[in-house]
Amino acid sequence: MIEEEKTATTEDLRQETADEAPEVAEHDRVAELEAQLAEAQSATLYARAEGQNLLRRAQKEAEDARAYAATGFARDILSVADNLARALSAIPEELRGDEKLKGLVTGLEATGRELDSVFARHGISKIVALGESLDPNRHQAMMEVPSADAEPGTIVQEIQSGYMIKDRLLRPALVGVAKKAD
Repeated sequence: MIEEEKTATTEDLRQETADEAPEVAEHDRVAELEAQLAEAQSATLYARAEGQNLLRRAQKEAEDARAYAATGFARDILSVADNLARALSAIPEELRGDEKLKGLVTGLEATGRELDSVFARHGISKIVALGESLDPNRHQAMMEVPSADAEPGTIVQEIQSGYMIKDRLLRPALVGVAKKAD
């Protein structure tokens, strides 16, 4: 109650002074307008920064969508590439020279090269694994192989090829890793 009376008295005194001295009222009005201007400038800067951040995020998302749109399809087509590679590796050398099968082998090899070319055009690359150190970001260890020749943790066998799409992992390489020989 006393606080309200003090505030009311201060305002009454200010009003009486403002009536007698218009420059006080003008000063109060200028101070109020300056405070409003500062607040409006701050809100404008904040809104502009937020707009720029939103634009940058939208551009990044659009770039990622374009760059990685084929990821699902690429994962599905990798099994076709695996089966083609298995088919080619299953053909014995003596049958490769056979005139009856030479056209088939040549066609399968050409298909494999074309598939590799399509992968390269779309930023899909095979992960080099043999002889590399195990990298859990690109390789998945399936087994340990005792080895006196290779350092422990070195990849000595590739069970299934791994692939990257641009800078992202598409499928990890399934590998066998050297361990210390018993």
